[in-house]
Parts: sequence; C-alpha cells; structure tokens
Amino acid sequence: MGEKSITSRFNEIYDATNKKALSFITAKCGNIDDINDILQETYMELYKVLNAKGAEFIENDEAFVIQIAKQKVFRHYTALQKAKSKISLTLVKDDEEIDLLGEIPDEMDLEEEIVNSALVEEIQQLLSKRPQDIRKIFFMRFSLDMSIKEIAGLMELSESGVKNKLYRTINEIRKYYGKGAAI
Repeated sequence: MGEKSITSRFNEIYDATNKKALSFITAKCGNIDDINDILQETYMELYKVLNAKGAEFIENDEAFVIQIAKQKVFRHYTALQKAKSKISLTLVKDDEEIDLLGEIPDEMDLEEEIVNSALVEEIQQLLSKRPQDIRKIFFMRFSLDMSIKEIAGLMELSESGVKNKLYRTINEIRKYYGKGAAI
C-alpha cells in the first residue's frame, strides 16, 4: 500500500515535465499547429504506461517523457506524410494566441480593446505567412516565455541566428503597423 496511485504519480510527472516537453515538441514539430495534439498524445501515452507498468515503473521522469515525445513527433509526421492530409499554414486562433501586444489594461474602453484584438489577429495572420522556424521562435519566446538561449539550444541554432530571425520579423511587423505598435 506504500505505492503511489497512478493518478497521483501521473500528476507529479506532468507537473515536473510539462514545460520541458512542450518546449521540446515546439522545437521539433514540423507545424506549430500540431503542438497541442502531440503534447496531448505524449501524456496520454505516459498514462497508459503507468497503468500497464505501475506508478513506480519510471525512474527518470524527464527522460521518459522526452522519449515518448520524440516517438510521438516522429509518428505524427510519418502518419501525416502517408495520409497527405491538409496541413494548415495558419496559427490556431482559438486554442493558442500569441499576444505580441501585452496585456490589455482593465481601464481600457471596449473600442480600444476591439482595435487591439483586431491588431493581434492581423499580426497573427502576418506571422502565419512566415516559415515554420520563425513561427516556432515567436511561439517559444512570447507564449512559453523562453529565453533566446533556451530557444537556440532546442532548435539547434546559434543565439545570433535566433535573435536575427526574431528581431528581423519584429521590425517587419513594426514597419507594417507603424512604430507605435508595442511588441
């Protein structure tokens, strides 16, 4: 009776590994729109393993979850290639939103909020036309709040390469929307 419950152990592993797994999947996936599906598949597989092998089966939580994530990324794109299904080149609007404009203050009136929401959507559309690597860098930087160094390590790029892609795209957005756009 000294063993942890499956649910308790799953929650412990999830809490300890979620950010690392999300960062890894973001860096390795071929399409930013697939991140949430692959993350969910990774943790579903973890739960299945825990149910089959027991709560104490896993010795190194992070290594185990990253190994599952590697398999899920590989399988996802292998199946995708075989199926030749539709691949969306746009960001998922409802599930994931990259807020480049920051938080909207509580005292802001509804009209300004609508204008800012429209601007965020336009910026998302502009980003959706950029290559996957740039979209991933923006996602990791602004949604996952990762440092340039962390992004460079995961994507196997130099820090200057990540900065170049990030700042060049930010400057394009600023030019397109005017220098007043806060990014």
